[in-house]
Amino acid sequence: MVSAFIGLGSNLNDPVSQINMARAAIGQIRSVQEVAFSSLYRSRPMGSSDQPDYINAVVEVETTLSAFELLKTLQDVENSQGRVRTGDRWGPRTLDLDILLYSQDIIHTSELTVPHYGLGERAFVVYPLAEICPGLIIPGIGPVGKLLETCSRGGLERLS
Repeated sequence: MVSAFIGLGSNLNDPVSQINMARAAIGQIRSVQEVAFSSLYRSRPMGSSDQPDYINAVVEVETTLSAFELLKTLQDVENSQGRVRTGDRWGPRTLDLDILLYSQDIIHTSELTVPHYGLGERAFVVYPLAEICPGLIIPGIGPVGKLLETCSRGGLERLS
């Protein structure tokens, strides 16, 4: 079993429900077991501001799936919840599931980049990660606690 962290995001079709359904779907994946789940956070959209705010969270899982098997399985979950890939990198979506970290691996392929691209600058990732694993060391980046010192909240709101 290896530890992996998955970022969840949604800003369409009742985002809180989308995140909750995704959490349940991830929990049903054979060879994946939830370890910790962050609070939900509201964040401003990246890219075009004429779209709804996002709801974000991070889940830590243990898995026997390879990083690429996990990616494929998460894409299946996205598709089952109505994800349409338009090519708009930061456009609105029903569900976005990103592998943020996979063990201490560093992966750079056309399919997958781990640690996830821009992880250290994105408050909607850094704050939930720090919430569920405050001692986490991000390969090639450093301690998540140090990222909190330099990553602006930028309007990030933790939901109750």
